Amino acid sequence: MTQHITLREVGLRDGLQIVKTIVPTAAKMEWIRAEYAAGVQEIEVCSFVPPKLIPQFADSAELVNRSLSIQGLTVSALVPNMKGAQRGVELGVHKLNYVMSVSEGHNLANVRRTVAESLDDFRNIAAMLRDVPGDQRPLLSGGLSTSFGCTIEGLVSEDRVLELAELLVQAGADEIVLADTVGHGGPHAVRRLFDRVLASVGKVPVIAHFHDTRGLGLANAAAALDAGVRHFDATLAGLGGCPHAPGATGNVVIEDLAYLCETMGYSTGIDITRLVAVRQILARELPNEKLSGAIAIAGLPRRIPQVTAVA
Repeated sequence: MTQHITLREVGLRDGLQIVKTIVPTAAKMEWIRAEYAAGVQEIEVCSFVPPKLIPQFADSAELVNRSLSIQGLTVSALVPNMKGAQRGVELGVHKLNYVMSVSEGHNLANVRRTVAESLDDFRNIAAMLRDVPGDQRPLLSGGLSTSFGCTIEGLVSEDRVLELAELLVQAGADEIVLADTVGHGGPHAVRRLFDRVLASVGKVPVIAHFHDTRGLGLANAAAALDAGVRHFDATLAGLGGCPHAPGATGNVVIEDLAYLCETMGYSTGIDITRLVAVRQILARELPNEKLSGAIAIAGLPRRIPQVTAVA
């Protein structure tokens, strides 16, 4: 049987959080519905941060409520702290994506806390969720930003990434996300680190979150696939970036990533042609933003070349 690869759209959060143009709620919902219709079954729709910090997310509650009406869609949201997690539980999101950095300097710059403080907050959130009735309890994702390097501190220890991943799992993480937040990673380092983390966390899913800052996003994704990763974050048209990585381009393009997976013999369940068409919404709403992606320019070949995926 063909192995399935899950691609999660994170552009509505990771992409829009650095976009100054406020996208109307109706347009965001148009985007969400169109991607779901194209076969994307999990979408990170927002971040529960104060609107005064990121006005783009002032409509988070409405967006979550409307997204939850889409039968079969897994609705996730980023939570920076306990207050955000409680908000997510109240609204009924399916998954809470908690983010912290491996790099001490990046964590202080991004969430204004030490790594130890963020880890304690995660433990408290996991404990809070254990008191939520099972049918109302969201999954808890533990995200590790700067897993492959940091613009503030430079090299990041693989041993430290492994240690934090293990601590998050021990605290109650349902999945782990390793993020190349600033685009420092290369295929060799990616394969090596995912090999170690996958072996360490057992059956807990490990998600890859790559940025294409230095053009290695898809190469890194291929290396993660070879390591056994079956879940990836990506964004439509490669929206995104990092405020602590000057000059950085966006995330891996979800259309191109879907094509890569299909050529490697995996199934994504995504109609790539329909997914590319969703870019029209971004072109209309964000005319000043650069939209990246090779498939959108060159189109699909008449027949996608495939090989048999390695089990």
